[in-house]
Formats: sequence, structure tokens, C-alpha cells
Amino acid sequence: MNLANDGAMSRAIFDWNYVLWEVRLTLLAAGFFIYLGVFLLAHWLSSWISASYRTLSPQQKVFWNMDITRGLFAVQSCGAGLWALLIDPDFQADQVYSQQKWSWFHCLTAAGFFLLENIVVYVSIIVFRTCDVFSAVHHLFAFGGLLGLIFNIKSGHYLPVMGLLLEMSTPSICMYSLLLRTGYANTLLWKANQWVLIHMQHCRMVLIYHMWWVCISNWNDVVENLGLPHFIVFFMGLSTLTIILNPYWIYRSTRRLFGPVDWNFSFFTAVFGSSGKLNSETLQKKRI
Repeated sequence: MNLANDGAMSRAIFDWNYVLWEVRLTLLAAGFFIYLGVFLLAHWLSSWISASYRTLSPQQKVFWNMDITRGLFAVQSCGAGLWALLIDPDFQADQVYSQQKWSWFHCLTAAGFFLLENIVVYVSIIVFRTCDVFSAVHHLFAFGGLLGLIFNIKSGHYLPVMGLLLEMSTPSICMYSLLLRTGYANTLLWKANQWVLIHMQHCRMVLIYHMWWVCISNWNDVVENLGLPHFIVFFMGLSTLTIILNPYWIYRSTRRLFGPVDWNFSFFTAVFGSSGKLNSETLQKKRI
């Protein structure tokens, strides 16, 4: 193994002229189509491998495939976020104005993922007439925050990359969803995964406070750097996440320890205790 060649190759992946509109839009489109490919591949593989998947309704299949896609995206996001938080010296030195070519790449492809996410969410709302309001709001703000980087090329990347690190709980959510729909709810593996998920969501809260600390400590610089429209979107998204979304997700993850509920469908249904269509066994019981 030639480490010098490997390092040069990894740098070449990110070596684009991000000032150019066509480069930024190309990477956004690349993120969209790469994760769309993951979504379709998940459908194909699941149809071939999983008997449980074949018994699901079309709506459940959409959520299944999207959960797998989110899980893979979370791996990319957490890698980028941890590198910025713990390793990259430029981000350690300057948390407001710093940019890196690798952070450009990850933020733009992440914007493509969230574009796909929003399309899937809102098409599902129209087609299936069910909605997790909290997730829909979260995905809309996530896309809006990353979209601002496309228009304002001077924006620093530390806070957006920390936003990507908030995906740390997504792999556990993906695992929870797959176990639930394949009939493994209330197993030891499922409960262990729930404890990991709850822990990750509390870690998210700590990271959110860190993001607030960076903003408050550098308030004028952050506002100037992001620009007022982008700052308003970022501030509203971070405030909503701090006050409403993450506390609610911690609550519902804790509640699931005492009984599995599929929260992908209706917020009101979940709150008032109906688990909706969890799997084919539930469907059969309802028909009976």
C-alpha cells in the first residue's frame, strides 16, 4: 500500500473549483442521484432477499427503503462531522469562516440527499395522506440550511458540517425500523438498539448546545458570514431542533422501550396510542 498515492487520490476526489455554479449544482445533482440509486437498490435487494419486505404495503416499502438510504447517508455525515469536530486543524482554529474542499464536497452532496428526502416525504404525503410532521419540518430546514451554501460561497462550513453530525442517531433509527417491520420488536437486539438510539439522541442535544455556543460566542461574525436570509433559516432550524424536535424525538424513543410504535405514519395516531400498520401480521389481525 502506498500511503502517499492514497492520500493524493483522496484529495483529488475533492479537488473541484467550487466557485463555479456548474460544479456546485453538479455535486448537488450527484448527491441526489447517488442516494436515489441507493433507494432503488434497497428496493431491489429487499424484494429479492426479504420475505417480510414483500408482504409490506407500498407505503411501508417506501419508508423501509428510505430508512436504509438514510442509514448510509448517516455514515458519510458522521465521518465528515467527526473529522471537522476532532481532527481538522483549520476548523479547530476558525469555526466561523473556515472552508475546506472536502467540506464543500460533503455539504453539496448532502444537499442532494436532502432534496431527495424532501421529494420522497412530500410525495408520500400527497399519495398516502399520512405524515410525520416533525420529520418533514426537520428535512425542510436541513435542505434550506445547506441550500444557502450554494448561493453564498463565502459561508463557513463548520456549523453546517456539525449539522451533518446530528445524523449520528440515524443508523439506530434505521435498525429500529427494519427490526419493527420484520417482526423482531421487543427482542433483546431491538431493546439494545433503542438504548443506543436514546443515548445518541442525548449526544445530539450536547452537540446542539455546542452549535449554540459557537453562534453566541461569534454572533456578529456568524450573522455577517452567513448573510441575513441564510442566518434566519439556520437560526429557525436550530431553534426548532433545540426546543421542539430533539426533545420530542427523545420522548418518543424512550416511550418505544415500553412498546413498539411505527412513528413514520401519523403524529396524531402515534400520540394517541395506535401503532398503525406495523407489519403483515398486524394487517392480518386487522382483517380478522
